[in-house]
Amino acid sequence: MMTLHLSVVTFDSFAAEIRQIRQTVFQVEQQVDPALDFDGLDPIASHILASFDQLPVGTARIRLLNPQIAKIERVAVLPRYRGQGVGRRMIEQAIQSLTERGILEAQLHAQMQTIDFYQKLGFLPQGEPFYEAGIPHMAMSRICGV
Repeated sequence: MMTLHLSVVTFDSFAAEIRQIRQTVFQVEQQVDPALDFDGLDPIASHILASFDQLPVGTARIRLLNPQIAKIERVAVLPRYRGQGVGRRMIEQAIQSLTERGILEAQLHAQMQTIDFYQKLGFLPQGEPFYEAGIPHMAMSRICGV
């Protein structure tokens, strides 16, 4: 049985792995413009990298919006590894990391088909649906540390 390993990493140290996962999920699968995905904010963010036995399979970006609020972005799991708890574990790791840093709130923009997934992890919808990168999304947030 393969073991899932989660790490909080910098973009500079794991750019190739992060890029490969996001290109597969966002550019190839979802047809997102690479300029929208790679917006220049990766170096100032922290990243979760999920790997099965050294093979990178998922990533998420955590970016501070202010000293009390962070945004979880660019959550991506390679298609072959979905349904195995990778996304859930990455979000749990992100929330744990934010809690340890004293961040009070986590926000994200969930694609509409993932709202239930995020609600199970304590996120609540905020406002009305909107389009981002041509894909319907819903803003969601949750308090960290609960």
